[in-house]
Amino acid sequence: MRTIEANCIGQESGTMATNMLETRTGQVMHVIRDRIERRTLTPGARLPSVRAMAETIGFSKSTVVEAYDRLAADGTIRSRPGSGFYVASPLAPLALDRLGGAVEREVDPLWMLRQSLADGGKRIKPGCGWLPDEWLAGDAIRKGLRAAARDTRDRALTGYASPQGSLPLRALLARRLAGQGVDAAPDQILLTDSSTHALDLVCRFLLEPGDTVLVDDPCYFNFLALLRAHRVKVVGVAMTPTGPDVAAFAAALAEHRPRFYLTNSAVHNPTGVTLTATTAHKLLKLADAHDLVIVEDDIFADFEHAIAPRLAAFDGLDRVIRIGSFSKSVSAAIRCGHIAARPDWVEALADLRIATSMSGNPLSADLLHGVLTDGSYRRHVETLRARLARAMARTVKRLRAVGIEPWIEPDAGIFLWARLPDGMDAVTLARAALAEGIVLAPGNVFSTSGAWSDYLRFNVAMCDDEALFAFLGGACRSVG
Repeated sequence: MRTIEANCIGQESGTMATNMLETRTGQVMHVIRDRIERRTLTPGARLPSVRAMAETIGFSKSTVVEAYDRLAADGTIRSRPGSGFYVASPLAPLALDRLGGAVEREVDPLWMLRQSLADGGKRIKPGCGWLPDEWLAGDAIRKGLRAAARDTRDRALTGYASPQGSLPLRALLARRLAGQGVDAAPDQILLTDSSTHALDLVCRFLLEPGDTVLVDDPCYFNFLALLRAHRVKVVGVAMTPTGPDVAAFAAALAEHRPRFYLTNSAVHNPTGVTLTATTAHKLLKLADAHDLVIVEDDIFADFEHAIAPRLAAFDGLDRVIRIGSFSKSVSAAIRCGHIAARPDWVEALADLRIATSMSGNPLSADLLHGVLTDGSYRRHVETLRARLARAMARTVKRLRAVGIEPWIEPDAGIFLWARLPDGMDAVTLARAALAEGIVLAPGNVFSTSGAWSDYLRFNVAMCDDEALFAFLGGACRSVG
């Protein structure tokens, strides 16, 4: 006789068997875990015997044995010799989405990132901040991993990194910075886990709770989230097509006496603006007069067709700290960023890194160095620039066709900042889009002022799905 549990699992076996991307063993494990999570199988409940389960689902007994053994190995179930398998206890807390509909979160600086990362790759993501996987340097990474596996030296696989990180990679980064006009010796560079980690270290180094930081308005949304975590006051300076509004910048310095100014200068996120040399000189003069530190995030450098002005180049890393990574052009999975700054600041930042996260990942540093020095990387970047240019032109045309107007047409990069037709609210549209499996990036998550509530940021590399423009066209026509 079948147990009640066997009947329940039998009802799901049709769905289980249709998942051809998962092994049969994995399918059995998935169904058992699912019923445990839903509390259909409770702690102490006996599972169907191997024979009964195999007969119910139509799989072999060896498949069921392997599934039960794996579930026992990870503590989901336990074996009682001579009696069978039982649900282990205690259970994990019941997920909210098992109780009913998902909790609706406020559309804040982390909302869009959560939507993009939590979907398992099923959604259309014109609002995300990265390239499609197939656009990245997967082949070069696989080549680097094979080389690492063949290397008889174990340090990169098992050891700690030096305090500032791999010297070969720092020397390479110094040469690359020189190509952008930034004069930095290898001992002025500290490797970090990512550009976000780099910024977090800088914030720990420079800020106290209650300090003020200037940002662009709009700016990269995670700047706002990270600064909020450091409990500081954030003041926005209006962005223009040539960089931040210089008069507003001067007024903010006089009124708020900020500790530092945080920006993207070469390829601005989210607007795609390129800072002009004239604006850069004016900003640095004001910074010098007010003893202001500038933190320049430059993670999109490889997408440029021509080298744009850099605050770090004009300043010589005196009061400018330059941070970056290759997560956008190489791989988000290789967590390796960097900070370039004055030698005394780098030494203090390295101490802070050791105190908070020990040392870096030597395997990631070696992989990144291998990819960047592989002869294929230059061709990879050239291909990316060409693909992005085509995607930018195509997206501009298609957005205008449905009534959405770009603020500017960027010279490079992946982002397009665009205004919705009159009467449309970006947050309302983003919520409606999410119900259709589309992740949009509403303007308010990038803004300290709320002045961009009718704007969206589009990632042009993710705007090739017809469903996106069908949705946008229908939404825009509804207010026309």
